[in-house]
Amino acid sequence: MSTSVKTYDMVIVGGGIHGAGIAQAGAAAGYSVLVIEKSALAHGTSSKSSKLIHGGLRYLETAQLKLVFECLSERTLLLKIAPKLVRLEPFYIPIYKQTKRRPWEIRAGLSLYSALGKFRKDARFESIPKEDWGNLDGLSCENLQAVFRYNDGATDDAELTKSVMQSAKSLGAELVMPAEFVSADVEEESNLVHYSVNGTMHTCRARLLVNATGPWANIMLERVNPPPKKREFDLVAGTHIVFDAPPPQGIYYVEAPQDQRAVFVMPWKGKTMIGTTEKIFEGNPSDLLPTPEEESYLCEVAAHYFPKFTSFKRGNIDSSFAGLRVLPHASGKAFSRPRETTFHVDKKTAPRIATIYGGKLTAFRVTAEKFVTKFAKKLPHRTRKARTSNLKLTPVKS
Repeated sequence: MSTSVKTYDMVIVGGGIHGAGIAQAGAAAGYSVLVIEKSALAHGTSSKSSKLIHGGLRYLETAQLKLVFECLSERTLLLKIAPKLVRLEPFYIPIYKQTKRRPWEIRAGLSLYSALGKFRKDARFESIPKEDWGNLDGLSCENLQAVFRYNDGATDDAELTKSVMQSAKSLGAELVMPAEFVSADVEEESNLVHYSVNGTMHTCRARLLVNATGPWANIMLERVNPPPKKREFDLVAGTHIVFDAPPPQGIYYVEAPQDQRAVFVMPWKGKTMIGTTEKIFEGNPSDLLPTPEEESYLCEVAAHYFPKFTSFKRGNIDSSFAGLRVLPHASGKAFSRPRETTFHVDKKTAPRIATIYGGKLTAFRVTAEKFVTKFAKKLPHRTRKARTSNLKLTPVKS
């Protein structure tokens, strides 16, 4: 093995929340870590989410109890270690005569949600008295039967990602950005990794090469020699729109009248954000853009529930963005797909290359810890530096 080529325990391709999370967990465990990011931290999915740190109330409908419990636990921890980045927000669920889910169903779901949150103060819910409905940001009261309020977390997803990477760097992780992963050659004890910085080629070795490129995961694997087996997955596009309108006092969790999907109407940087849509995407992830149909769909949802705000029209949209989620390949609606993260390894062709498929923003830290624990046997023993559960996350100064 050449001494002129630096060897890292882990080389991570992708600077999204999971790449940053694994960099932090790996560095905290004492491993040498290099992160290669093509453009900017959180450039892809990790800056285009619904900005929520939540258990996923809607996942109770598909009996993903373990996922909800894990996310609620992580929400509690993130509120503690990242108080300037993660905050509790009131969530409002209005139930109308025509709403698919009945008041008793929502009450039962919120009760289970509270139980999975160990009945902590931040996991409790209440019913809003009818006399207070007129104070809910102009919410339509026509055929309104009940309104529930509970608490959940919100964040700036891009800023959180930058903070996690800042923590990883403080523990010794290295970040090269902008830098493009060019290729990797699989060898018995490591992988020879080639990447480009401003047109100049660089080479290093990785005892473990981590593919944390999200929607680009299988595209990245095509650059590995010999190419490892891939997992099939679906890309689900989600669009959000932002209006330069006074932000609501909390987050409204409403049911789209068109198809009964869950949509959020929420405050975002002094404005009002609405999202998300859910549509299977085929093509290059880099080509994703919000479509006129998705924008119109969200405008209709907002106008339906907040008819007093006549500005909720497509021509008045201040900005919009679209992101991609990686979900298991299956038929049927994306809503019912499991949201658990998968760690994939082709043990025959590329035993030292691990790909992350899926994942949730809320669970990034525990996902990263699981990842590092799972692949520790492929790495030399190192002395642990810290525990991510104790590391404070603070905003990155611009």
